[in-house]
Amino acid sequence: MPGNAQPSQSPGALASMLAPTLVEACGGRLSDISWFRADWQRGGAATGYCSFSTAGLAPSWAPVGLPAALPAVIKLPVGPVEYRFAVALSEIDAPTPRVLAHGAELGGYDLAWLIMERLPGEPLSSTLHKECFTDMAEACAGFQKHARDLVPLPPDAAERADPDWAALLDRARAAVKDSHIPEHSKWNDAIKHTQKALPRLLAAWRARPIACWRHGDLHGGNCMRRPPDSPFGPPGCILLDFAEVQPGHWAEDAVYLERMHWGRLHALEGVKPVSLLAKARRALGLETDGDYGALMNIRRVLSAASIPAFLDREGNKAHLHTALETLERLLPVVAK
Repeated sequence: MPGNAQPSQSPGALASMLAPTLVEACGGRLSDISWFRADWQRGGAATGYCSFSTAGLAPSWAPVGLPAALPAVIKLPVGPVEYRFAVALSEIDAPTPRVLAHGAELGGYDLAWLIMERLPGEPLSSTLHKECFTDMAEACAGFQKHARDLVPLPPDAAERADPDWAALLDRARAAVKDSHIPEHSKWNDAIKHTQKALPRLLAAWRARPIACWRHGDLHGGNCMRRPPDSPFGPPGCILLDFAEVQPGHWAEDAVYLERMHWGRLHALEGVKPVSLLAKARRALGLETDGDYGALMNIRRVLSAASIPAFLDREGNKAHLHTALETLERLLPVVAK
């Protein structure tokens, strides 16, 4: 098969077909492979549990040695952004999974894959409480610090940091008209007013400092805890899934975390994700300068106004209502 060929099978079928090749690529270290799909997965990758033999393995992060076999997770295919960050961060003391084996090709396909540390238990989303948000903020700050140190921001970081907001608002307004969502008249008016204010909003927003890699998908489903007795490293909250990493402002990850809970405001009671992330960054010696509160209000407005463009995954009635309330409350503040 040519090196640029792309497999056409579904992730599950592809994983099963390539399993023997994957075992061979890992030097026969893999056994007991069991493919699964988690409830919180949104992407098209196949994932599986396995056992990984450590015979002759001496990674830098395990100076005292390893047990004969480690519980691991297989993920394939993996996009280039996720592959780059997962592999690079695994080599240092970042709050991310250890990578036991990896490759950018498999069975003649240009298909990246990862064999990673398997964390026990459930994601933080299964039992959200205030301490979980603190843990997520600390893990996110650690990711931002190490990612910036390891991977230089590209020259076109500013161009890569944002979607086409004008197009998103057009899609959102069309979706409101076509879907007849609850409070659709209010939605139409709110998005229309946002579109009128968009040149002023974007002028301020695009002038923000873009000095870090943001995770891009921070929520409880992408965070798990490493236990104290783990052979993989120190205990703590571990941040997963780097497919959405992109340049941006550090506080955008916290506003995204807020957005993910607009339909469950009880979970955010007494919790201010932006403040938690700012505190976690300062503890690591990272900057939190400037009027990031005003900037993040612009980000909240842009995010809220675009919600109807994503009704397939953010169409929950409570989520929509909170987004509309946020938009109506903050637009007069940021557009004046």
